[in-house]
Amino acid sequence: MCEFCTKHGDGQVWFKNAKNYGNDLMADLRRRDYINGFFNSTIESGIVSLGRLETIYHKKKALPKRLVEKMEALAKEEHFGQVVTIEDIREIIGKAATIVRLPCACRWAAQKKENRCCYSVSYTPEVWFEGLDMSYFGLAQDEGLERVSPDEAIAQMENVEKDGAVHTIWTMMTPFIGAICNCQPGDCLGLRTLAIDVQSMFRGEQMARVDENLCTGCGSCADACQFQAISSRSVRGEDKALVNGEQCYGCGLCRNVCPEDALTMVTRS
Repeated sequence: MCEFCTKHGDGQVWFKNAKNYGNDLMADLRRRDYINGFFNSTIESGIVSLGRLETIYHKKKALPKRLVEKMEALAKEEHFGQVVTIEDIREIIGKAATIVRLPCACRWAAQKKENRCCYSVSYTPEVWFEGLDMSYFGLAQDEGLERVSPDEAIAQMENVEKDGAVHTIWTMMTPFIGAICNCQPGDCLGLRTLAIDVQSMFRGEQMARVDENLCTGCGSCADACQFQAISSRSVRGEDKALVNGEQCYGCGLCRNVCPEDALTMVTRS
């Protein structure tokens, strides 16, 4: 169980704790200010900073340890995430009072292209996301927040998963949970920071497991994995998929593409 579950889970997985979606957390004026300036202060400046860090990392193959520790501590306080499975999403969305789809800020900041793959969730009739400034995307406020039903949201997220999107859930000043994002590693700020060895999110509560009796060693799962967590090994002279539990983030993409149903998601030990 991750440290957020201990601190914010109230005896359960932290992102399944309804209190972390509760409107009472929005009484925090600091959190309201953070949300109001989120696109410019966190996303836009994050893109610029990340570009510099990626340059340093590629030259030196590592970032200074003290810098990494500072970045990770700040992320856990402000905007931190965790990989979730589509099953987790069905459970989270099923409890929501209001669901709104909005453009992905990471993709807009990097490419100035609108891609509606982020979902804000409210468990109470009062919504928090009206504080977001949708003019950041060149949209009027009522144009940017598209209300969808739970069934619509789940179907949309299932579709982007087929294209290799990883589902993640994020805080807006921890422990308040702001959004479910569905993004590609090359586009998502959080997933890009993992590539430079900065932990901006937790691994999922589950991980992939291979049934060697069903696995044919076709390699489909390794091709689908966004975290380079799957290799192969020889078992009685036959190639079988091998999952590295430390590298597996538990997104479930490998399971989806396996033609033999040889991969399942199991609770991380």
